[in-house]
Formats: sequence, structure tokens, C-alpha cells
Amino acid sequence: MSEFLGELVGTMILIIFGGGVVGGVVLKKTKAEGSGWIVITIGWGLAVTMGAYAVGSISGAHLNPAVTLAFAAIGKFPWAKVPVYIAAQIIGAIIGAIIVFFLYLPHWRETEDKVAKLAVFATDPAIRSPLANLISEMIGTFILIMGLLFIGANRFTEGLNPAIVGLLITAIGLSLGSTTGYAINPARDLGPRIAHAFLPIAGKGSSDWGYAWIPILGPIIGGVYGALFYQAIFKGDFSIGFWIVSIIVVIIFVAAASKEIKKGIN
Repeated sequence: MSEFLGELVGTMILIIFGGGVVGGVVLKKTKAEGSGWIVITIGWGLAVTMGAYAVGSISGAHLNPAVTLAFAAIGKFPWAKVPVYIAAQIIGAIIGAIIVFFLYLPHWRETEDKVAKLAVFATDPAIRSPLANLISEMIGTFILIMGLLFIGANRFTEGLNPAIVGLLITAIGLSLGSTTGYAINPARDLGPRIAHAFLPIAGKGSSDWGYAWIPILGPIIGGVYGALFYQAIFKGDFSIGFWIVSIIVVIIFVAAASKEIKKGIN
């Protein structure tokens, strides 16, 4: 299997399990209906674990453009392979979302809530505030990349790493994911959102493209900064890129805080 196909299949598996658990919780007349956030976070953690076990030995199981870009930014992955990996991840996510659509065929018409239907495919914020939502995605992905680098720096029993990564994803969902639904992965959100746009889902409503830039840009900034931060603090490599992205992050944080403070005053 090629690295391209590995990333495609791994991301497809990720979305089948991840979108599948959301569908079970939010769609009407499933046996898991209403089982809640804990079930979703555990399901997504296991989704990442299964995807990583499936293709880790083939492609390294990035399954996430933010991971690919972050590793490339610190020299742990060749830039020449970045477009191939990202294309595979997005295509795999679209295919995975299509499979989830078929899984729940009779449940779409039973579900009136258009937002719930979109949630099976893509993320949306609990409170819509673009800069604050962007920060949530940045922080979640920053922790993801830092966690992956921490895991890589330690020795575990052979074959255990994907399970540890799955626990990391579960922890991020439980602790940091309730504001935006923690995409922390541009392909995980963009691919299924594209699928939602063209699939014949009964009464599906808007694909909410006005929000779609946040789960793309937020994870990229947060992921790259997580990698650069790790290199700077733990390896002593304070690169120009680290300082540039640090400035960008500070500007976003200050702008978001200022906006929310003004809302409180008004």
C-alpha cells in the first residue's frame, strides 16, 4: 500500500468511527440517541486509535493536515510529501462521510433538526464568536501536537502508541472540545462538510460554509505553533518561525479577548 492510500484509508476509518458515533448520539430513533458527550469523545478517541493501527506502519498515520504541516514545519516530515498527504486525508474524509450517510439512511428523514444532521459531518460552535472559536481550535490542536511529540519522545510497549494517542484525543475532547466540537483536524471537518453539501440528505439545510474556515485555519495555526513551541522550549531551537507565529498567536488572543470584553460592556 502506498503512503497516499494509507492516509486515505486511515482517514476514512477515522471518519467512519467518528461520524458514526456522532450520528448514533444525535440522530432520531437510533439505539444510542441522547447518550451524550462522553460517548462522543470516547468514540472519537477510538476512531483515531483504529485509524492509527490500520496505517501507522504504512504512512505514519497523520490522518490530519495539521499534523502533517506541524511535522513539516520542524523538519520531521518532508515538505514535498505534504500536498500528497493532505489530498489523501481530505479524499479519505469525504469517502468516510459518505459511508456514514449510508449507515444512517432511514434516520435522516426521522430527524428534523438540521443542525444535528450537519453535526454528524462537521463541527459548529456552542456560542458563535469567530475569534473565540478560532482560539478554541488553536488551543486544542496545539495540545494535540505537543502531546504527539511528548508521546514520541517516550518509550512504550510495542504497539501501544496508537492507544495512547487515542487517549490523548479523548482527553482533548473531554477537557477542551465543548466550545467548538474540537475539529482539531481540517480534513476531519472539510471532507465531511463537502460530503454534506452534495449528499441527498432529507431536509439537511445549510452546510454552514461561513464557519468552515475556522476548523481549517485554527488547527493549522495551533498545530504548527505546537510543533515550533516544542522545538523552542524542549529542544532550545528558537527559530524565526517560532517568533513569527508567536506574534500571530498573541495578536489573535488579544483581539478575541478585546472583542469579548466589549460585548460584556455593551
